[in-house]
Amino acid sequence: MLLIAIASAALAQTPQPFPRPGTQPPQTSRPSAPAPQTPPQATTPVAAPAPATPSPPTDSGEPTAATLGFPLYPTAQFLASYDAGRGQRYYIFGSTAPYTELVAYYRGQLKEKGDEVFTQPPTYMFQVGRFRDETMAFPPGVTVKDWTWGGSQGYPNPKRGVEPARFPTIIMIVPAPPAAAPAAR
Repeated sequence: MLLIAIASAALAQTPQPFPRPGTQPPQTSRPSAPAPQTPPQATTPVAAPAPATPSPPTDSGEPTAATLGFPLYPTAQFLASYDAGRGQRYYIFGSTAPYTELVAYYRGQLKEKGDEVFTQPPTYMFQVGRFRDETMAFPPGVTVKDWTWGGSQGYPNPKRGVEPARFPTIIMIVPAPPAAAPAAR
């Protein structure tokens, strides 16, 4: 019975973006929960405290192929970037293109065979450059993940009110840290 309960709980979980930053929250502009308000006393109005605003992204703009050192799929939309540690960031892009089309695109652009690291959900990884444990948190490269696997509607677009509402495929790009960039290429 215990194994069935654990398996049921594991299967019911919502897929999470890859990799999970752990201690660093995503740097997207999402509205914060409203602060609890106390009812006004008698007839004197009470001003509600201003809700906490999330810290602005550290990037001054959307990354480009030139700034990342990797090609970007032409219709990919920048979603967020995260601090990966050790001077690295990883960048998340959403695409409406099918998973297989993105894998073929990056295979041709990077001239790398790459590896399918997961079949469920389909996840393909292209490692470009050398991983240096002493200076890097992640190996430089591109990861493509199918977010429609298992009946999912796709990765929710963090930008509210814009199209598409969900992305079937997500691209994660991890450039080499600035000091290691020339050695990684």
